[in-house]
Amino acid sequence: MILDAIEKRYSVRHYKDQPVEEDKLAEVLEAARLAPSGSNLQPWKLVVVRDRATIRSMVHAIGGQQFVEQAPVLIVACMNGEGYNLGHRYEGAVIDITIALDHMTLQAASMGLGTCWLGNYDGNEIRALLDIPSENPVVVLLALGYPDENHPHRPRPRKPLDELVCWEKFTG
Repeated sequence: MILDAIEKRYSVRHYKDQPVEEDKLAEVLEAARLAPSGSNLQPWKLVVVRDRATIRSMVHAIGGQQFVEQAPVLIVACMNGEGYNLGHRYEGAVIDITIALDHMTLQAASMGLGTCWLGNYDGNEIRALLDIPSENPVVVLLALGYPDENHPHRPRPRKPLDELVCWEKFTG
């Protein structure tokens, strides 16, 4: 059930020293491929980084977040085209990429893998390290691997539904 994967998903910041199997990585990437996008443009390119030295060299560019070094896989999501236009250049592409990555996080959670969205990064430094062309801006990064159970997850509280949903008209 989808809600099971949603409930299991959390931002993993401690990973086991265990590689992600090729078939599982392929399923996570397939979830992105199947994600909806405006006009079916799929305006993304995913750079999958598994080389430990490369991941270590990226830590500085990712705001010094040391836990990233533990992740056996780092996925860099870049724009590959502008996407549909919502009045602001690239807005549609950014929305589509976030949908694709959310699909990936849920697929990963359903298979016992953990992920962490990384939004604190220097896009120019990441592009230089991975030879990403300037016309393909970095949108978000995703750490992927097996969660380390020695660092238990404590669920964060969520607002009750009645604070998040209004019926028929907006109410404050």
